[in-house]
Amino acid sequence: MEHRFRDEDVTLPCGVTGETIEFDSADPVNYHEVISAGAGLVARRIDGKLFVPTGTAGSIGAGASHPAVVITPGSLGVAPSHLAHADALVRQGVAAFVIDPFGARAVTSTVANQTQYSFAASAYDVLAALRTLAARPEVDAARIGAQGHSRGGSAVVTAAMDRYAGAVVGEGLRLRAVYAAYPWCGQQFLRPSLGATTLRAIIGEHDDWCSPQQVQAHVHAMVLCGGDATFRLVAGAGHSFDRETPVEHIAEASVSPHAPTVYLDDDGAMIHPLTGRPDAALTDREVMRYAVKAGFGVRGARIGSSGDQPQVFREDMLGFWRTALAEG
Repeated sequence: MEHRFRDEDVTLPCGVTGETIEFDSADPVNYHEVISAGAGLVARRIDGKLFVPTGTAGSIGAGASHPAVVITPGSLGVAPSHLAHADALVRQGVAAFVIDPFGARAVTSTVANQTQYSFAASAYDVLAALRTLAARPEVDAARIGAQGHSRGGSAVVTAAMDRYAGAVVGEGLRLRAVYAAYPWCGQQFLRPSLGATTLRAIIGEHDDWCSPQQVQAHVHAMVLCGGDATFRLVAGAGHSFDRETPVEHIAEASVSPHAPTVYLDDDGAMIHPLTGRPDAALTDREVMRYAVKAGFGVRGARIGSSGDQPQVFREDMLGFWRTALAEG
C-alpha cells in the first residue's frame, strides 16, 4: 500500500496539528475541457491538511476567521519546505492548507514524466481547494490566497486567470492573491487577465528547470492586461532555492526550459507553436512530445539552495502575504 500524506500525523513546530480534509476536484485532459465542457469532467477526490492558527493572532491574521493560503507542491510532492512555509504562515495568523495532488492519483513524482495528469488538473485542484476553504467557518472567504512551487507554481498562476477561475468556481469567488515560486510558464493564456487577483512570481536567475525569461514575459503580459502583478529575479539562485538542502543534481529530471511557449485561446484550446492555430484536442502529452522531438528536451537538473537563499525567499514570501492578505 502506497504511503499517503493524508495518513501522516503532522504537527508544525508552532504546535498546530493538521486536519486532514478531502475535497472534490477533477481530472480534465486539458484547459479547453474545463472552460468549454466543464459539466463532463472526470471527478477526482483529493486531500490536504489544514493548519489553523490558535491563540493570539499574528501580524496578518486577526479576528474569529483567518485569512488562508493554499500551498501546492511541485514535482516531488509535499516536502519539508512546504510544511516550513505553512508553519511560517500560521505563526502570522494565516491558516495554511497544504494539498497533496499526488496521493489520490497514485503518483509519487512527476520529475521524469509531467504528463501523468494534466497541468489543467493541477490548476483545478487549487480552485477546488479555494471553494473548500471558502465554506469553512474559521476561514475568511474574502482573504484566501494560493502559493505554488514549480509545477505547483504553474498551477496557482493558471488558477489566478480570471477566465479559468470563472469556469471552475463561477462568479463571486476568486483567489485574493497568488505567490508563484519558480513556476513553469510554458503554457499561457493569450490574454492573461487576473481580474482582482494580485500575483507575484519569484525565480532564481540560474534556474535550469524553468525559464526565468518565460516567467518574466508572462508577468509582463499580465500587467499589460491591467493586472496587479510583480516579478522578482533572485541573484545566484537555482530551482527550489527555498529548500534548506544543498544543491544537488536530479539525474532523472526531464525538462525543456527553452521550448517555445504554448499559448491558450480564450476557450482554453492550446495553440501549437508550429501551426499557430488553436486545437481543442491538443493535450500536454502532444506539445511536450513536440518539445522533446524538436531538441528542447534535457535530462537532469539541479535543485536546492546555498547561503541565505532560503531566508531571502521566506522574507519575500511573508512580505507579500502581509500586504496581499491585509484587511480592507
